[in-house]
Amino acid sequence: MSAKGSELKRVRQSRKANTRNKHYKSKMNSSIKQFTTSDKKDLDKKFPEVIKLIDQIASKGIIHKNKANNKKSKLSQFLNNSK
Repeated sequence: MSAKGSELKRVRQSRKANTRNKHYKSKMNSSIKQFTTSDKKDLDKKFPEVIKLIDQIASKGIIHKNKANNKKSKLSQFLNNSK
């Protein structure tokens, strides 16, 4: 059985989407890591930026909205416990 037309296109599309999703997930995880390892005085400034990034990634459908809310909740707990 040979791969033809639509199968090849589907493989190309999935590879492209996979690399795009990987980029955004990596960007999100890097920003969360930077947030959790930063100084306490910088947390209030960085918090809205990280939340905005998570919301953008969820709106693109890369992560589920519940996962985004879970991550935001964990970050807000971290912020409140670090004060």
